[in-house]
Amino acid sequence: MTAAKPHCQPSGAYHIAIGDMTVTAVNDGTFQATFDMIAGIDQEDCIRIETAAFRPVPPKMTMNAFLLRTGDHVALVDTGCGTRSGPTLGMVCRNLAAIGIVPADIDTILITHMHPDHINGLIDEAGEAVFANAELVVNEAELQFFRDPMSPSRSPDGEPQEFFEGFRRATRPYGERIRTVRDGPVMPGVIAVTQAGHTPGHTGWLIESGGDSVMIWGDIVHMPHLQFTAPQAATILDIDRDLAVATRRRALDMAAADRLRIAGIHLDFPAFGHVERRGGGYAFVPEVWRAVV
Repeated sequence: MTAAKPHCQPSGAYHIAIGDMTVTAVNDGTFQATFDMIAGIDQEDCIRIETAAFRPVPPKMTMNAFLLRTGDHVALVDTGCGTRSGPTLGMVCRNLAAIGIVPADIDTILITHMHPDHINGLIDEAGEAVFANAELVVNEAELQFFRDPMSPSRSPDGEPQEFFEGFRRATRPYGERIRTVRDGPVMPGVIAVTQAGHTPGHTGWLIESGGDSVMIWGDIVHMPHLQFTAPQAATILDIDRDLAVATRRRALDMAAADRLRIAGIHLDFPAFGHVERRGGGYAFVPEVWRAVV
């Protein structure tokens, strides 16, 4: 008898303790990407950098979300791709269920930015809210940009009109349950840090408790090894390409200098680690896997 080929990995969830908080990486899946989305560096260099690190070419990209649990809140950073991106994505709710969390448990959703791979998980196939009890928390500049009817005409060619339509579709069921924030504390142990460039209100979430911390990034990097090695590698979806590159360099330099633990929506699962300077760029050092939180 031939064993059946598995269709997916076991539960894509991984916990770490940050003081009194539990932060869980929740995998949403992976998808086939292309170097056509990269700007500021030749494709030949992209292939060379990725091949040297034994990474697949063409590249695959990882999608994650992050669950935060405190005494008073159950929060989710981003929601993944939802039901609209094919069979290899949209696994956030499935992986939450594997650790005993249902959407109704989540009271706060912290949005890094309003691109579809980060917010499409807000709604189901019928366009209804998946997280019936959740408040959306988003950077004020981000919400203004995506609500402004003139933004599509002021966006680079790489910013598709459907991103704005998707934003309206994904946020419509949440009505008045959207709270805008600027830099600073947004709930106990969670600090908003604007990291503009990829989008105007692109935001990182700094989690602090008990003398420990982790910075959760959105799209500071899309292709980890490539953009750590070559921080000048931008993407065609960056609203302000120069600012996005400067923000990435600043974020990488701060993480390396301060020995700050980071986690990222597009980092290889389980997505926790540190940054070190290496040559003229940087490198990601994954945190050692632990069986117990």
